[in-house]
Amino acid sequence: MRTLVLAHGILKEVCIWLLKKLSSDLGVKIIYETAADRINIKDKKVVSVSSKGIDHECDILLSGADYHHTETLLPADYRQYSESYWQSRTFAPSALLFYIGFDKKIENVSHHTLFFETDFEAHARAIYDTKTYPENPLFYASFPSKTDADAAPQGKEAGIFLIPLAPGLKEDNEEIRKKYYNIVLERLEKATGQSLRDNVIFYDSFSVNDFISEYNSYKGNAYGLANTLLQTHVLKPALHSKKVKNLFFTGQLTVPGPGVPPSLISGKIVSELIIKKNQSS
Repeated sequence: MRTLVLAHGILKEVCIWLLKKLSSDLGVKIIYETAADRINIKDKKVVSVSSKGIDHECDILLSGADYHHTETLLPADYRQYSESYWQSRTFAPSALLFYIGFDKKIENVSHHTLFFETDFEAHARAIYDTKTYPENPLFYASFPSKTDADAAPQGKEAGIFLIPLAPGLKEDNEEIRKKYYNIVLERLEKATGQSLRDNVIFYDSFSVNDFISEYNSYKGNAYGLANTLLQTHVLKPALHSKKVKNLFFTGQLTVPGPGVPPSLISGKIVSELIIKKNQSS
């Protein structure tokens, strides 16, 4: 039986490596740098996925890509959820991430460090109510080289900074990113009592537009649907398409929800569902 998997998630490198190894051990063929262009339907079943002019045939299609994006690859009559449905959902935040390399060790920080010295409620309103950039953002900082010597060269420090943002922000440009880069550095210098700006040897960023271009993430969200009561369990988008017999979904926009462990659990749940459906057909 041919099962096609559209894998397009946000996973840690170790998880990717493990999935590759497990897939290889099970005889799975992985095709790289090949975006899906269209899902082809016949008699209410997926018969193939088109990519770069080639049709990849399958008996079952399991998509781990963004749910909304996957459905845009279907003919309109076979989409379960309308655009108005997605617009009405409450999404978890997007993020502005900075990856910074320092040419010295940074004092007074831990591997995981929270900068929550500003108004939490104001930042939350910017995400969920006004849907604007926060004026005084809270942010999370990770310094993996504090606990992993291989994360940075000896005597240097690797820093990852994450500012939660509203998904769907229309403006995402280098000027805005630079503004928040400066805010992060200023707050880091103030909190640690040391000068760091001249010690930056590497800097990169990743934000709303990148989540869209790299992952086809709806509105550039980073964490799927918000965990509200009306978006939990059976009220999440379905694992099995109600309109296409052999189309299944996995990942953070369906059960059980966002995050690497829940997304992996989602894969286990849907695999059991596929087996059950196949046995009964």
